[in-house]
Amino acid sequence: MGLSYSERAARWRVPLGFALGVAYLVLAQPTVRWLGIGAAIALAGLVVRGWAAGCLDKNQRLATSGPYAYTRNPLYLGSLLLGLGFAAAGGSWPLGVAFLALFLLVYWPVMRREEEFLRQTFADVYDRYAATVPFLFPRRFRSTSTDEKGARFQWTRYKHNREYQAALGYLAGVVFLVLKLALR
Repeated sequence: MGLSYSERAARWRVPLGFALGVAYLVLAQPTVRWLGIGAAIALAGLVVRGWAAGCLDKNQRLATSGPYAYTRNPLYLGSLLLGLGFAAAGGSWPLGVAFLALFLLVYWPVMRREEEFLRQTFADVYDRYAATVPFLFPRRFRSTSTDEKGARFQWTRYKHNREYQAALGYLAGVVFLVLKLALR
């Protein structure tokens, strides 16, 4: 039996993301204004991702505290903000559209596939959680988390989940754009 679309999307997300990153290096045309705006949006995404990574014990327990009290997919929400922020910072609306297409065609099915895994792994607990917390975009900004005390943000989780790589990528991206702007 062949692979499902979501399985193919999961396999292709890294190579497609890499290809989009290479296109970005070539096509980005930052301006001072858009670099500032985009870097701020991307930084917000980085903060969301970092917060989520510091609350996540992958496959050990269902994360429902921190950003997981507002959205079931804060890592992907952070990635969406990062991508849109860098598209704006690079002054490239076509790359922004390409990123949105990648997100919708590749990452959305991957999120749904991961949701099925969590539903199978955590059963009724996940169903109750999913009934009250939106899939991607928060509807409220007041937490109703009932997660255990030990699920608060921890730097050890952040490091274990290697989220520092996203922070290094953010810094490299901003430095690249500043250099590209300065050398024009």
